[in-house]
Amino acid sequence: MPAIVAGCMRFSDMSDSRMNHFIHTALEQGANFFDHADIYGGGMSEEVFGRAWSTDATLRREDMILQSKCGIDTKSAVLNYNLSKEYILKAVDGILQRLRTDYLDILLLHRPDALVEPQEVAEAFDLLEQSGKVRCFGVSNHKPMQIDLLKKYVKQELAVNQLQFSLPVSNMVANGLEVNMTSDGAIDRDGSVLDYARLHDMTIQAWSPFQMPEWKGCFLGNAAYAELNRVLEELAGKYQTTPTAIATAWITAHPAQMQVVAGTTDEQRLKEIIAGSDIRLPRQEWYRLYLAAGHILP
Repeated sequence: MPAIVAGCMRFSDMSDSRMNHFIHTALEQGANFFDHADIYGGGMSEEVFGRAWSTDATLRREDMILQSKCGIDTKSAVLNYNLSKEYILKAVDGILQRLRTDYLDILLLHRPDALVEPQEVAEAFDLLEQSGKVRCFGVSNHKPMQIDLLKKYVKQELAVNQLQFSLPVSNMVANGLEVNMTSDGAIDRDGSVLDYARLHDMTIQAWSPFQMPEWKGCFLGNAAYAELNRVLEELAGKYQTTPTAIATAWITAHPAQMQVVAGTTDEQRLKEIIAGSDIRLPRQEWYRLYLAAGHILP
């Protein structure tokens, strides 16, 4: 699996020609993994992507890894999460139609559903696997106990958990370091999901890898993270690269072997992110960036 995933959330307004060029650029850089969700752009992100690749004779489906997510129902009268058998099956059919493909390499359950019946999820997964519509399965934004509940009934391996993770938004790391402390970082907000993933060989896909807490925007170049940006600039100079690449390298340096979901439409920035995955930060630099992001070490 490539270390970088091209996140397609912002592609809904992209022209077919620009989308086609983006796909070619990603593939040329070795980023053949594309992440979608049925709610991105109300389905238009998948629609644009599907038209762009399927009408280009030089692009082959087998050269791409296509992943999508379902489970957030935005079309009903009230926004809700829905992991019922009927909803999952209908959602996948729509995804395949929009992406113009016969199968998904990976399907993720986008958000936990408080009313989930795991037996129904298992039935849906069986039908999707048997029909060849989905080859691998996983989850997104799930805690360990929620995953274990699904695994009690689902026979397929749950190979992926997509979670928010960046230098500032890294409580997955902080709560494992600030053990038995009264600091904010000691709060276990995710059930030790990072350790769980490593114990169960699940790949964590880091979404919003350059995001500040509370959806306040990108931390790169932001005065709110002046010290972090100073260190990123310094290390970028050392490695003759960009701060974006160093921020990426910080994530890929973790031994959990996370994938970084690069949600950019900028081809140059995508190249910088991909370049970052080839940098191997030593332990001291990794911790230096962690501290510069505002975290503490006991």
